[in-house]
Amino acid sequence: MARYIGPVCKLCRREGMKLFLKGERCYTDKCSVSRRPYPPGQHGQGRIKLTEYAVRLREKQKVRRIYGVLERQFQQYYFDATRRKGRTGEQMLGLVESRLDNVVHRLGFASSRNEARQLVKHQHILVNGKRVDIPSYILSAGDKVEVREKSRGIKYIAASLAQVERRAQLSWLELDKNNFSGVFKGLPVREELNEPPVREQLVVEYYSR
Repeated sequence: MARYIGPVCKLCRREGMKLFLKGERCYTDKCSVSRRPYPPGQHGQGRIKLTEYAVRLREKQKVRRIYGVLERQFQQYYFDATRRKGRTGEQMLGLVESRLDNVVHRLGFASSRNEARQLVKHQHILVNGKRVDIPSYILSAGDKVEVREKSRGIKYIAASLAQVERRAQLSWLELDKNNFSGVFKGLPVREELNEPPVREQLVVEYYSR
């Protein structure tokens, strides 16, 4: 499976904001965006005027990097969203938010989506009592997600759960912290998806050009 293995802090700097790709480090003074708030590279501190196309491209790249999805798969989410009722942008965000690795991260079992993806791939996560090792698995309303009993002693799972209060509380997820489990109640509420801020309409305009 193809995946990005380069320095993730450069991705945040390129988009000019924290994408929270490194878990707890993003909340500290060590965050690269706080230390060097300009794009990476030789001309990073130069003045660059973006065209309309570039603005849409950057927004698409930002959303794709937030959720850790490669281009072909992200494009497929867009096409799937166009076939659904409702606003295409919101449906697209609903699909990526319904991914198992994203829900594992949102519930607080992992400090980043990369960490959540590793938990899923290593079969530490159960969905409705069954092992699922596919990070892109799309959850349905009412699905129960939990950490395997044998895996609950993993230190970074406990460390992530201990910091879960600093994250935004989301109405479409229900966490049972004591039992290392949670319930995916349904599609996300768009108004609650503001960290980091996303302008999904620009992504729709990029793909529909």
